[in-house]
Amino acid sequence: MTKTMEACFGVKDGQATLLSILNKTIKAMPSDMLTSAIAMYDSTAYKMTFYGFLKDHLAVVLILGFSIIIVILQLLRKARRAEASAKEANLAKTQFLHNVSHDIRTPMNAILGYSELMKNELKDNDLPKVLEHLNKLQKAGNILLSIINNVLDMARIESGHMELDENYVNIEDIRQRLFEMFEDEAKKKNIHVSYTFNVEHKHVMADVTKVEEIFVNILSNAVKYTHSNGSIEVNVDELSCDEPGYMIVRTSITDTGIGMSQEYLEKIFESFSRERMTSSKISGTGLGMAIVKKYVDLLGGTINVKSVLGKGSTFIVTLKYKMADEKYYLNKQEENCEVDNAIFNGKHILLAEDNDLNAEIAQTILERAGLFVDRVKNGIECVNKVIENPCGTYDVILMDIQMPKMDGYNATCEIRNLQDKTKACIPIVAITANAFEEDKKKAIDAGMDGHIAKPINIEDLFVGLTDILNKQKS
Repeated sequence: MTKTMEACFGVKDGQATLLSILNKTIKAMPSDMLTSAIAMYDSTAYKMTFYGFLKDHLAVVLILGFSIIIVILQLLRKARRAEASAKEANLAKTQFLHNVSHDIRTPMNAILGYSELMKNELKDNDLPKVLEHLNKLQKAGNILLSIINNVLDMARIESGHMELDENYVNIEDIRQRLFEMFEDEAKKKNIHVSYTFNVEHKHVMADVTKVEEIFVNILSNAVKYTHSNGSIEVNVDELSCDEPGYMIVRTSITDTGIGMSQEYLEKIFESFSRERMTSSKISGTGLGMAIVKKYVDLLGGTINVKSVLGKGSTFIVTLKYKMADEKYYLNKQEENCEVDNAIFNGKHILLAEDNDLNAEIAQTILERAGLFVDRVKNGIECVNKVIENPCGTYDVILMDIQMPKMDGYNATCEIRNLQDKTKACIPIVAITANAFEEDKKKAIDAGMDGHIAKPINIEDLFVGLTDILNKQKS
Protein backbone atom coordinates (compact mmCIF):
# COMPACT_ATOMS: atom_id res chain seq x y z
CA MET A 1 0.00 0.00 0.00
CA THR A 2 1.28 3.48 -0.92
CA LYS A 3 1.23 6.06 1.86
CA THR A 4 -0.36 9.34 0.85
CA MET A 5 0.33 11.06 4.16
CA GLU A 6 1.95 10.42 7.49
CA ALA A 7 0.47 11.09 10.92
CA CYS A 8 2.14 11.21 14.35
CA PHE A 9 0.50 10.85 17.70
CA GLY A 10 2.11 11.49 21.08
CA VAL A 11 1.35 11.69 24.80
CA LYS A 12 3.18 13.25 27.74
CA ASP A 13 5.93 11.35 29.53
CA GLY A 14 4.64 9.09 32.21
CA GLN A 15 1.21 8.52 30.60
CA ALA A 16 1.92 4.86 29.87
CA THR A 17 -1.72 3.74 30.08
CA LEU A 18 -2.91 6.41 27.64
CA LEU A 19 -0.08 5.56 25.24
CA SER A 20 -1.02 1.87 25.36
CA ILE A 21 -4.69 2.64 24.58
CA LEU A 22 -3.71 4.98 21.72
CA ASN A 23 -1.39 2.38 20.15
CA LYS A 24 -4.04 -0.36 20.40
CA THR A 25 -6.67 1.93 18.81
CA ILE A 26 -4.43 2.88 15.90
CA LYS A 27 -3.51 -0.75 15.29
CA ALA A 28 -7.15 -1.81 15.38
CA MET A 29 -8.28 0.82 12.86
CA PRO A 30 -8.11 -0.09 9.18
CA SER A 31 -5.43 1.95 7.44
CA ASP A 32 -7.88 3.47 4.94
CA MET A 33 -10.15 4.65 7.79
CA LEU A 34 -7.24 6.27 9.62
CA THR A 35 -5.99 7.95 6.43
CA SER A 36 -9.49 9.19 5.60
CA ALA A 37 -10.00 10.68 9.09
CA ILE A 38 -6.73 12.57 8.93
CA ALA A 39 -7.44 13.86 5.44
CA MET A 40 -10.94 14.96 6.49
CA TYR A 41 -9.56 17.00 9.45
CA ASP A 42 -6.78 18.50 7.33
CA SER A 43 -9.22 19.64 4.65
CA THR A 44 -11.78 21.06 7.08
CA ALA A 45 -12.14 24.86 6.67
CA TYR A 46 -12.82 25.44 10.40
CA LYS A 47 -10.38 24.24 13.01
CA MET A 48 -10.69 24.80 16.76
CA THR A 49 -8.57 27.76 17.92
CA PHE A 50 -8.26 29.61 21.26
CA TYR A 51 -10.24 32.57 19.93
CA GLY A 52 -12.80 30.25 18.47
CA PHE A 53 -13.19 28.52 21.82
CA LEU A 54 -13.71 31.91 23.51
CA LYS A 55 -16.36 32.84 20.94
CA ASP A 56 -18.26 29.57 21.34
CA HIS A 57 -18.05 29.59 25.15
CA LEU A 58 -17.99 33.34 25.94
CA ALA A 59 -20.63 33.17 28.67
CA VAL A 60 -18.78 30.40 30.53
CA VAL A 61 -15.46 32.23 30.22
CA LEU A 62 -16.99 35.50 31.49
CA ILE A 63 -18.62 33.81 34.48
CA LEU A 64 -15.37 32.04 35.33
CA GLY A 65 -13.37 35.29 34.95
CA PHE A 66 -15.77 37.27 37.16
CA SER A 67 -15.66 34.52 39.77
CA ILE A 68 -11.86 34.65 39.85
CA ILE A 69 -11.90 38.48 40.12
CA ILE A 70 -14.42 38.34 43.01
CA VAL A 71 -12.28 35.80 44.86
CA ILE A 72 -9.16 37.97 44.38
CA LEU A 73 -11.00 41.08 45.62
CA GLN A 74 -12.25 39.24 48.68
CA LEU A 75 -8.74 38.05 49.46
CA LEU A 76 -7.39 41.61 49.06
CA ARG A 77 -10.13 42.95 51.34
CA LYS A 78 -9.26 40.39 53.98
CA ALA A 79 -5.56 41.25 53.68
CA ARG A 80 -6.33 44.97 54.12
CA ARG A 81 -8.51 44.26 57.14
CA ALA A 82 -5.75 42.13 58.64
CA GLU A 83 -3.22 44.92 57.98
CA ALA A 84 -5.54 47.51 59.53
CA SER A 85 -6.10 45.25 62.54
CA ALA A 86 -2.34 44.82 62.93
CA LYS A 87 -1.84 48.60 62.81
CA GLU A 88 -4.61 49.12 65.37
CA ALA A 89 -3.05 46.46 67.59
CA ASN A 90 0.36 48.14 67.33
CA LEU A 91 -1.15 51.55 68.11
CA ALA A 92 -2.99 50.07 71.09
CA LYS A 93 0.20 48.40 72.28
CA THR A 94 2.16 51.64 71.92
CA GLN A 95 -0.49 53.59 73.84
CA PHE A 96 -0.53 50.90 76.52
CA LEU A 97 3.26 51.13 76.90
CA HIS A 98 3.06 54.92 77.21
CA ASN A 99 0.36 54.63 79.86
CA VAL A 100 2.22 51.95 81.81
CA SER A 101 5.46 53.92 81.66
CA HIS A 102 3.78 57.12 82.82
CA ASP A 103 1.73 55.51 85.59
CA ILE A 104 4.74 53.67 87.02
CA ARG A 105 7.25 56.49 86.73
CA THR A 106 5.02 58.97 88.56
CA PRO A 107 4.99 57.10 91.93
CA MET A 108 8.61 56.03 91.39
CA ASN A 109 9.51 59.70 91.16
CA ALA A 110 7.88 60.24 94.56
CA ILE A 111 9.64 57.25 96.17
CA LEU A 112 13.11 58.13 94.91
CA GLY A 113 12.57 61.87 95.31
CA TYR A 114 11.49 61.73 98.94
CA SER A 115 14.35 59.32 99.69
CA GLU A 116 16.82 61.87 98.33
CA LEU A 117 15.22 64.70 100.32
CA MET A 118 15.35 62.66 103.54
CA LYS A 119 19.02 61.82 102.94
CA ASN A 120 19.85 65.50 102.55
CA GLU A 121 17.94 66.41 105.73
CA LEU A 122 19.68 63.71 107.75
CA LYS A 123 23.15 64.35 106.32
CA ASP A 124 24.36 66.37 109.31
CA ASN A 125 22.57 64.25 111.93
CA ASP A 126 24.10 61.31 113.69
CA LEU A 127 21.63 58.74 112.42
CA PRO A 128 23.73 56.18 110.54
CA LYS A 129 21.05 53.47 110.67
CA VAL A 130 18.40 55.72 109.14
CA LEU A 131 20.79 56.77 106.37
CA GLU A 132 21.61 53.11 105.76
CA HIS A 133 17.91 52.30 105.42
CA LEU A 134 17.41 55.19 103.02
CA ASN A 135 20.34 54.07 100.89
CA LYS A 136 18.84 50.59 100.69
CA LEU A 137 15.44 52.07 99.85
CA GLN A 138 16.96 54.08 97.01
CA LYS A 139 18.91 51.10 95.76
CA ALA A 140 15.77 48.94 95.72
CA GLY A 141 13.86 51.73 93.97
CA ASN A 142 16.52 52.03 91.28
CA ILE A 143 16.51 48.25 90.77
CA LEU A 144 12.73 48.33 90.37
CA LEU A 145 13.02 51.20 87.90
CA SER A 146 15.65 49.29 85.95
CA ILE A 147 13.38 46.24 85.75
CA ILE A 148 10.48 48.40 84.60
CA ASN A 149 12.66 50.01 81.92
CA ASN A 150 13.86 46.60 80.71
CA VAL A 151 10.34 45.23 80.36
CA LEU A 152 9.13 48.34 78.53
CA ASP A 153 12.19 48.45 76.28
CA MET A 154 11.77 44.81 75.31
CA ALA A 155 8.11 45.31 74.50
CA ARG A 156 8.91 48.39 72.39
CA ILE A 157 11.66 46.59 70.49
CA GLU A 158 9.38 43.68 69.66
CA SER A 159 6.58 46.00 68.55
CA GLY A 160 8.96 47.77 66.16
CA HIS A 161 8.71 51.19 67.83
CA MET A 162 12.35 51.48 68.91
CA GLU A 163 14.20 54.12 66.89
CA LEU A 164 17.80 55.33 66.69
CA ASP A 165 18.62 58.78 68.04
CA GLU A 166 22.18 59.61 67.00
CA ASN A 167 24.04 62.57 68.49
CA TYR A 168 27.62 63.62 69.06
CA VAL A 169 29.53 61.79 71.80
CA ASN A 170 33.10 61.33 72.92
CA ILE A 171 33.69 57.59 73.30
CA GLU A 172 36.04 58.22 76.21
CA ASP A 173 33.21 60.01 78.05
CA ILE A 174 31.09 56.86 77.76
CA ARG A 175 33.95 54.81 79.20
CA GLN A 176 34.37 57.27 82.06
CA ARG A 177 30.68 57.32 82.94
CA LEU A 178 30.51 53.52 82.97
CA PHE A 179 33.61 53.32 85.15
CA GLU A 180 32.16 55.79 87.67
CA MET A 181 28.82 53.98 87.67
CA PHE A 182 30.28 50.65 88.82
CA GLU A 183 33.37 51.83 90.69
CA ASP A 184 31.79 51.98 94.16
CA GLU A 185 30.00 48.63 93.83
CA ALA A 186 33.20 46.96 92.64
CA LYS A 187 35.17 48.42 95.55
CA LYS A 188 32.61 47.11 98.05
CA LYS A 189 33.24 43.58 96.72
CA ASN A 190 36.98 44.23 96.41
CA ILE A 191 36.80 43.52 92.68
CA HIS A 192 39.72 44.90 90.68
CA VAL A 193 38.53 46.68 87.54
CA SER A 194 41.07 47.56 84.83
CA TYR A 195 40.60 49.47 81.57
CA THR A 196 42.69 49.76 78.43
CA PHE A 197 41.58 52.35 75.89
CA ASN A 198 43.19 52.33 72.44
CA VAL A 199 40.97 54.56 70.30
CA GLU A 200 42.31 57.23 67.96
CA HIS A 201 39.02 58.70 66.67
CA LYS A 202 37.13 59.46 69.88
CA HIS A 203 34.55 61.88 68.46
CA VAL A 204 31.64 60.02 66.86
CA MET A 205 27.92 60.12 66.17
CA ALA A 206 26.01 57.50 68.14
CA ASP A 207 22.79 56.65 69.95
CA VAL A 208 24.40 57.19 73.35
CA THR A 209 21.49 55.85 75.39
CA LYS A 210 21.46 52.49 73.62
CA VAL A 211 25.25 52.16 73.54
CA GLU A 212 25.44 52.81 77.28
CA GLU A 213 22.54 50.43 77.94
CA ILE A 214 24.47 47.64 76.19
CA PHE A 215 27.53 48.04 78.39
CA VAL A 216 25.58 48.83 81.57
CA ASN A 217 23.89 45.43 81.28
CA ILE A 218 27.14 43.57 80.59
CA LEU A 219 29.14 45.34 83.31
CA SER A 220 26.28 45.05 85.79
CA ASN A 221 26.28 41.28 85.31
CA ALA A 222 30.07 41.16 85.52
CA VAL A 223 30.04 42.89 88.93
CA LYS A 224 26.97 40.98 90.10
CA TYR A 225 28.30 37.51 89.26
CA THR A 226 31.96 38.04 90.17
CA HIS A 227 32.92 36.96 93.69
CA SER A 228 34.84 39.16 96.11
CA ASN A 229 38.55 39.60 95.28
CA GLY A 230 37.83 38.79 91.63
CA SER A 231 38.66 40.96 88.63
CA ILE A 232 37.04 42.57 85.59
CA GLU A 233 39.07 43.63 82.56
CA VAL A 234 37.71 46.02 79.93
CA ASN A 235 39.60 46.51 76.66
CA VAL A 236 38.44 49.10 74.12
CA ASP A 237 40.21 49.01 70.74
CA GLU A 238 39.68 50.80 67.44
CA LEU A 239 39.69 48.54 64.38
CA SER A 240 40.27 49.50 60.77
CA CYS A 241 37.16 50.23 58.68
CA ASP A 242 36.91 50.07 54.88
CA GLU A 243 34.04 52.59 54.76
CA PRO A 244 35.30 56.20 54.60
CA GLY A 245 34.16 58.42 57.46
CA TYR A 246 33.42 55.48 59.76
CA MET A 247 35.36 53.61 62.45
CA ILE A 248 34.88 50.33 64.32
CA VAL A 249 35.27 49.88 68.06
CA ARG A 250 35.67 46.47 69.67
CA THR A 251 34.96 46.30 73.41
CA SER A 252 35.96 43.19 75.32
CA ILE A 253 34.73 42.67 78.90
CA THR A 254 36.23 39.73 80.79
CA ASP A 255 35.37 38.74 84.36
CA THR A 256 36.45 35.99 86.76
CA GLY A 257 32.87 35.32 87.83
CA ILE A 258 30.76 32.20 88.06
CA GLY A 259 30.68 31.68 84.29
CA MET A 260 27.99 29.91 82.31
CA SER A 261 27.37 26.41 81.07
CA GLN A 262 27.66 25.65 77.35
CA GLU A 263 23.96 24.70 77.32
CA TYR A 264 22.96 28.11 78.67
CA LEU A 265 25.23 29.97 76.21
CA GLU A 266 23.02 28.73 73.39
CA LYS A 267 20.01 30.62 74.80
CA ILE A 268 21.63 33.51 76.69
CA PHE A 269 20.01 36.09 74.39
CA GLU A 270 16.50 34.67 74.72
CA SER A 271 13.95 36.69 76.70
CA PHE A 272 13.52 35.68 80.36
CA SER A 273 16.33 33.12 80.16
CA ARG A 274 18.52 32.73 83.26
CA GLU A 275 21.07 30.15 84.34
CA ARG A 276 19.17 27.80 86.64
CA MET A 277 21.89 27.67 89.30
CA THR A 278 21.61 31.43 89.98
CA SER A 279 17.91 32.04 89.56
CA SER A 280 17.11 31.74 93.26
CA LYS A 281 20.08 33.73 94.54
CA ILE A 282 20.44 36.87 92.41
CA SER A 283 17.59 39.11 91.32
CA GLY A 284 16.81 39.89 87.70
CA THR A 285 14.23 39.50 84.94
CA GLY A 286 16.34 37.61 82.42
CA LEU A 287 15.73 40.43 79.93
CA GLY A 288 19.09 42.21 80.13
CA MET A 289 20.99 40.10 77.60
CA ALA A 290 17.98 39.89 75.28
CA ILE A 291 17.85 43.69 75.20
CA VAL A 292 21.63 43.86 74.67
CA LYS A 293 21.35 41.60 71.62
CA LYS A 294 18.40 43.58 70.22
CA TYR A 295 20.29 46.86 70.67
CA VAL A 296 23.48 45.51 69.11
CA ASP A 297 21.49 44.28 66.10
CA LEU A 298 19.66 47.62 65.87
CA LEU A 299 23.01 49.43 65.80
CA GLY A 300 24.36 47.06 63.13
CA GLY A 301 27.01 45.51 65.39
CA THR A 302 27.96 42.05 66.62
CA ILE A 303 28.25 40.40 70.03
CA ASN A 304 30.01 37.18 70.96
CA VAL A 305 30.23 35.39 74.29
CA LYS A 306 32.79 32.95 75.65
CA SER A 307 32.38 31.39 79.07
CA VAL A 308 33.56 28.53 81.24
CA LEU A 309 31.40 27.46 84.15
CA GLY A 310 33.10 28.43 87.40
CA LYS A 311 35.88 30.41 85.72
CA GLY A 312 34.30 33.49 84.16
CA SER A 313 32.97 35.04 80.96
CA THR A 314 34.08 37.27 78.10
CA PHE A 315 31.71 39.47 76.07
CA ILE A 316 33.02 40.99 72.83
CA VAL A 317 30.91 43.78 71.31
CA THR A 318 31.82 45.33 67.95
CA LEU A 319 30.07 48.54 66.85
CA LYS A 320 30.57 50.83 63.85
CA TYR A 321 30.38 54.60 64.36
CA LYS A 322 30.26 57.56 62.02
CA MET A 323 33.10 59.95 62.87
CA ALA A 324 31.96 63.43 63.92
CA ASP A 325 33.02 66.51 62.00
CA GLU A 326 35.68 68.49 63.86
CA LYS A 327 33.78 71.79 63.82
CA TYR A 328 30.72 70.08 65.21
CA TYR A 329 32.38 68.46 68.20
CA LEU A 330 34.49 71.53 68.99
CA ASN A 331 31.28 73.54 69.21
CA LYS A 332 29.73 70.85 71.38
CA GLN A 333 32.70 70.91 73.75
CA GLU A 334 32.26 74.66 74.18
CA GLU A 335 28.57 74.17 74.95
CA ASN A 336 29.19 71.61 77.69
CA CYS A 337 28.69 73.11 81.12
CA GLU A 338 28.91 72.12 84.74
CA VAL A 339 26.40 72.93 87.46
CA ASP A 340 26.87 76.49 88.73
CA ASN A 341 24.83 76.97 91.92
CA ALA A 342 25.60 80.69 92.01
CA ILE A 343 23.65 81.25 88.80
CA PHE A 344 20.46 79.96 90.46
CA ASN A 345 20.28 82.65 93.16
CA GLY A 346 17.26 84.88 92.66
CA LYS A 347 16.03 83.12 89.51
CA HIS A 348 12.32 82.38 89.20
CA ILE A 349 10.85 79.09 88.02
CA LEU A 350 7.24 78.51 86.96
CA LEU A 351 6.46 74.86 87.73
CA ALA A 352 3.44 73.31 85.97
CA GLU A 353 2.71 70.03 87.78
CA ASP A 354 -0.69 68.53 88.63
CA ASN A 355 0.61 65.82 91.01
CA ASP A 356 1.01 67.25 94.53
CA LEU A 357 3.73 64.80 95.61
CA ASN A 358 5.86 65.40 92.52
CA ALA A 359 5.33 69.15 92.83
CA GLU A 360 6.48 69.13 96.46
CA ILE A 361 9.64 67.18 95.58
CA ALA A 362 10.54 69.43 92.63
CA GLN A 363 9.77 72.61 94.58
CA THR A 364 11.90 71.54 97.55
CA ILE A 365 14.86 70.56 95.33
CA LEU A 366 14.71 73.84 93.41
CA GLU A 367 14.28 76.08 96.45
CA ARG A 368 17.22 74.45 98.21
CA ALA A 369 19.34 75.43 95.23
CA GLY A 370 18.35 79.10 95.68
CA LEU A 371 15.55 79.28 93.10
CA PHE A 372 12.13 80.85 93.63
CA VAL A 373 9.26 78.63 92.51
CA ASP A 374 5.61 79.33 91.59
CA ARG A 375 3.49 76.26 91.04
CA VAL A 376 0.40 75.81 88.85
CA LYS A 377 -1.69 72.67 88.37
CA ASN A 378 -2.56 72.66 84.66
CA GLY A 379 -1.68 74.14 81.30
CA ILE A 380 -4.36 76.86 81.38
CA GLU A 381 -3.07 78.19 84.71
CA CYS A 382 0.47 78.11 83.32
CA VAL A 383 -0.45 80.17 80.24
CA ASN A 384 -2.44 82.64 82.35
CA LYS A 385 0.48 83.12 84.77
CA VAL A 386 2.76 84.03 81.87
CA ILE A 387 0.18 86.46 80.42
CA GLU A 388 -0.74 88.12 83.73
CA ASN A 389 2.81 88.75 85.01
CA PRO A 390 5.28 91.28 83.60
CA CYS A 391 8.04 90.24 81.20
CA GLY A 392 11.01 88.74 82.98
CA THR A 393 8.98 87.42 85.93
CA TYR A 394 9.93 83.84 85.09
CA ASP A 395 13.34 82.74 83.84
CA VAL A 396 12.33 79.13 83.03
CA ILE A 397 9.12 77.10 82.88
CA LEU A 398 9.27 73.46 83.99
CA MET A 399 6.33 71.85 82.23
CA ASP A 400 4.63 68.55 83.00
CA ILE A 401 2.95 66.95 79.98
CA GLN A 402 -0.10 65.03 81.15
CA MET A 403 -2.19 67.61 83.01
CA PRO A 404 -5.95 68.26 83.23
CA LYS A 405 -7.76 70.97 81.19
CA MET A 406 -4.69 71.62 78.99
CA ASP A 407 -1.62 69.41 78.55
CA GLY A 408 1.98 70.58 78.41
CA TYR A 409 2.24 70.43 74.62
CA ASN A 410 -0.76 72.70 74.05
CA ALA A 411 0.30 75.04 76.84
CA THR A 412 3.71 75.39 75.18
CA CYS A 413 2.11 76.15 71.80
CA GLU A 414 -0.12 78.81 73.42
CA ILE A 415 2.90 80.50 75.03
CA ARG A 416 4.96 80.35 71.83
CA ASN A 417 2.12 82.08 69.95
CA LEU A 418 1.79 85.02 72.37
CA GLN A 419 2.00 88.46 70.78
CA ASP A 420 4.58 89.55 73.36
CA LYS A 421 7.69 87.98 71.79
CA THR A 422 9.69 88.22 75.03
CA LYS A 423 7.11 86.10 76.84
CA ALA A 424 6.74 83.84 73.81
CA CYS A 425 10.47 82.99 73.92
CA ILE A 426 10.69 82.04 77.60
CA PRO A 427 12.65 78.73 77.96
CA ILE A 428 10.39 75.72 78.58
CA VAL A 429 11.67 72.34 79.77
CA ALA A 430 9.50 69.21 79.86
CA ILE A 431 9.61 67.43 83.24
CA THR A 432 7.55 64.36 82.51
CA ALA A 433 6.98 60.65 82.98
CA ASN A 434 6.65 60.41 79.17
CA ALA A 435 10.20 59.15 78.83
CA PHE A 436 10.48 57.51 75.39
CA GLU A 437 12.59 58.91 72.54
CA GLU A 438 9.50 59.94 70.57
CA ASP A 439 8.31 61.84 73.65
CA LYS A 440 11.53 63.88 73.60
CA LYS A 441 11.07 64.62 69.89
CA LYS A 442 7.44 65.56 70.47
CA ALA A 443 8.48 67.99 73.22
CA ILE A 444 11.03 69.66 70.96
CA ASP A 445 8.56 69.77 68.06
CA ALA A 446 6.04 71.48 70.37
CA GLY A 447 8.57 74.26 70.99
CA MET A 448 10.20 73.14 74.22
CA ASP A 449 13.89 73.70 74.91
CA GLY A 450 14.61 70.44 76.74
CA HIS A 451 13.23 67.19 78.16
CA ILE A 452 13.90 65.60 81.56
CA ALA A 453 12.30 62.25 82.36
CA LYS A 454 10.85 61.21 85.69
CA PRO A 455 12.07 59.96 88.09
CA ILE A 456 14.06 63.20 88.04
CA ASN A 457 17.83 62.94 88.06
CA ILE A 458 18.79 66.01 90.11
CA GLU A 459 22.16 66.41 88.42
CA ASP A 460 20.58 66.32 84.95
CA LEU A 461 18.00 68.87 86.06
CA PHE A 462 20.59 71.33 87.37
CA VAL A 463 22.91 70.85 84.38
CA GLY A 464 20.00 71.63 82.06
CA LEU A 465 19.00 74.71 84.06
CA THR A 466 22.60 75.95 84.18
CA ASP A 467 22.88 75.60 80.40
CA ILE A 468 19.63 77.53 79.80
CA LEU A 469 20.45 80.33 82.26
CA ASN A 470 23.95 80.71 80.81
CA LYS A 471 22.45 81.13 77.33
CA GLN A 472 20.16 83.85 78.69
CA LYS A 473 23.16 85.78 80.01
CA SER A 474 25.04 85.68 76.69
